[in-house]
Amino acid sequence: MNGVEMTTAERTVLADFLATLTLEQWEAPSLCERWRVRDVVAHVMSFDGVNLLGMLRRAIRGRIVHINQVGVDELASLSTEQLLDRLRAHLRPQGLATTFGGRLALLDVTIHHQDIRRPLGMPRQIPAERLRCVLDDSLRSPELPGWHLSRGVRLTPTDLDWSRGSGPEITGPAEAVLMAVAGRQSAVEELTGPGQPILASRLAR
Repeated sequence: MNGVEMTTAERTVLADFLATLTLEQWEAPSLCERWRVRDVVAHVMSFDGVNLLGMLRRAIRGRIVHINQVGVDELASLSTEQLLDRLRAHLRPQGLATTFGGRLALLDVTIHHQDIRRPLGMPRQIPAERLRCVLDDSLRSPELPGWHLSRGVRLTPTDLDWSRGSGPEITGPAEAVLMAVAGRQSAVEELTGPGQPILASRLAR
């Protein structure tokens, strides 16, 4: 599967999961600061159909650093049913969401899917092919802290044939490795190895 196909599959799984949530769960906090579940869902599709001019307008309105919030605010008036319908209408990424062959959208939706599930206590098994791709991109994306957090350590998941880096080893579930290098503090506690304190201290700064 290519990036667009994997993103479509990931969004489909997310949409099916969201359909099972109660209104209270939609309003529950996610791992993203100040964002509820519904806000994360709005963000996931906020770049679909947007061109470079549209992004420029958002950047101006959000003063660059709040550009993601502008996209979320544009969908704030939608009900949870409307948000879900909109997501189902955008399962296959479009517009800027297809950047880098859809891999940018895949990285975004996979991490945010977990941002929703983790606080709700509803884990899942991410397909190995998808997880390897997202782990690779999480260490390269300038929008994530992974390139800095993983410097000088070796990431070695215990449940996935994948490893990167050199130095003191960090082990644990691959999903926890992903969420930790994406900057989610709670995931670091699920990891072990001599490199874990290094990662923990970097996230604590």
